[in-house]
Amino acid sequence: MKYKIIFGLVITAFVIFCGVLVLQSGLFGESSSAEGCFKLQAETTVIGDADTPAPADEPNSQPQLVQAAEPVIFGARGGAAETISLGSLDKNSGFEFLVKLNTRGAAIESVTLTNFDDRNYKNPQPLVLLKPIEISGTQILSMANAGFVLGEYGQKLPLDKLYWKNLGVETAADGSQKCLFEAVVYDKKADAEQLILRKTYMVRPNSFDLDCALSITNDSDVDQVVAFELTGLAGIDREDVRSDSRKVIGAFLNDAGQFDTDRKDIKKFEGKSVYDKLSLEGKGAFLWEAVTNKYFAGILAPQGDNDAVSGWAVEPVARFYNPDGQKNSGDENIATALNSKLLKIAAGDTRNYKILLYAGPKDKRIFDKNELYRTLIFSQTIDFMGCCICPASILNPLAFGILWIMDWIYKFIPNYGIVIIILVFFIRLMIHPVTKKSQISMSKFGKIAPQVEQIKNKYANDKVEMNRRVMALYKEQGASPIMGMLPMLVQMPIWISLYSAISSSVALRGQAFLPFWITDLSVPDALFHFPMVTIPLVNWQIDSFNLLPILMGVAFYLQQKMMPTQAATNPQMAQQQKMMMIMMPLLFPLMLYKAPSALNLYIMASTFAGVIEQKVIKKHIKEQEEREQQGVVATTSKMGGKTKKKKPKPFFRDH
Repeated sequence: MKYKIIFGLVITAFVIFCGVLVLQSGLFGESSSAEGCFKLQAETTVIGDADTPAPADEPNSQPQLVQAAEPVIFGARGGAAETISLGSLDKNSGFEFLVKLNTRGAAIESVTLTNFDDRNYKNPQPLVLLKPIEISGTQILSMANAGFVLGEYGQKLPLDKLYWKNLGVETAADGSQKCLFEAVVYDKKADAEQLILRKTYMVRPNSFDLDCALSITNDSDVDQVVAFELTGLAGIDREDVRSDSRKVIGAFLNDAGQFDTDRKDIKKFEGKSVYDKLSLEGKGAFLWEAVTNKYFAGILAPQGDNDAVSGWAVEPVARFYNPDGQKNSGDENIATALNSKLLKIAAGDTRNYKILLYAGPKDKRIFDKNELYRTLIFSQTIDFMGCCICPASILNPLAFGILWIMDWIYKFIPNYGIVIIILVFFIRLMIHPVTKKSQISMSKFGKIAPQVEQIKNKYANDKVEMNRRVMALYKEQGASPIMGMLPMLVQMPIWISLYSAISSSVALRGQAFLPFWITDLSVPDALFHFPMVTIPLVNWQIDSFNLLPILMGVAFYLQQKMMPTQAATNPQMAQQQKMMMIMMPLLFPLMLYKAPSALNLYIMASTFAGVIEQKVIKKHIKEQEEREQQGVVATTSKMGGKTKKKKPKPFFRDH
């Protein structure tokens, strides 16, 4: 019948959703997100050195060059090998990170966050967000000046091999710190300076911004056409304890003035060669590129003089590095690249190119407070788990709304574990009327099951009449198939949104529920740890005893016991109900054994709340049945809640 088909579709959709949770949990392997609009090009060559130039036939590898009539050989001068530090790891300093700069390529060696640790339960250390990528004995550093192209002469200088001159660190009155590097491009034959490159990094207290600016001064007596290449961002490691959620994102402003993004999950590179390249095809003006993991992002935004669109940067490029060529060996990483167009610089003129670099958490509260972040919509780096049941247009507003409610409650109750429990009970209370009607309807289904079976037997050869009489019986008894499914349909977007919000919220990272248990809501609760154990056949790796999933199984069992069920009229149906009683309490704890404790706390609290709710509803159903047996039924609230005599209704009418 139709209601059975609808119910079957809903259950199928819910099972698919559960399957997504399994993939997200990392229990059967790492999950991957949907492929965006990136174009992936696999290269068969193995790059053994970070300074090896990209193949010439790749898009955006370098601009078209014009060979000069007379060959001119250029060189570059710099300074000594040095490492310079900006910012601080002292939490009282006000700085959000410590930046280590390297004179090789005037690059960022590492960015270490001040107020976040690496979640190592044995010996937590400050979290290193950006770090070098090691490949074939060479380090790939973030923001290194790679190729510098002299267009008129058809030459390309690998400035990432050059140690730039350190011009020192300056500290301003507002506490900001600035470091300046310099490299000089000269004519080797004439020993005359041609171009002076100065690169500046600046950090400020209470900011995750790392401002970068590159100035190019034409010190010759002729106009110059140049282009420069930057490594971009490199070395962001995985954050999810279950699956790898690193992505590369490119943001654009299309011709209609609408914001658009392309994104690629690192999992899309699995099985590729040691060195692969991807490019983001243009969908308008290029705004920014980012490398992200579950909780953090490195965002690189080339800036223009008067607006957010730079005009000088070409479409972004990123590269996948797999030094040992092995799948899932742990050394895979992504680095972006930022290249300029051909730029004409007049004799004696200086051109400045500004770049905003954000290195910090994917936190909407931070993004909303900064006008430029809002303009560039940095919140697009926050990933929520979408699906066909709940599209992003519905999921994202709901998830952001739930995060806002959680943050608001946290102001009064500074414990996110308690906030989650409060949120669960609030949602349960909000949808209680729908749940109550559903449970009453399901209870009636169980009572009229023998009558339904009689109709099926009597009209087995006339399906149309059988369906008509069954539906008439449902109507007379007030048993609605739709009401049985309504709570699930209502709650499903809320479930998915709440799951996604809790799973993606960096605010929960490192937050404790209790001082002795669930000390970090973003990882499994781990009542105690033990040496890593690999379970045969399924290849599960477990290193802790997690209590929350077991409590969740108990909650599911109690919920199944109290759930109104349809009376089994045949052995097959009875067996199915028995299997459900066993499978549900086992399936979810297994799926979510390694899930973050915040998620398991939410599911467990919701399930126990459901048990209490079902007990209340069950009591109400029992009282109503007792009144019906006495020959009276409750009227509606509009009639004052009085009782009236129940009018007998025929079982069904024969025509």
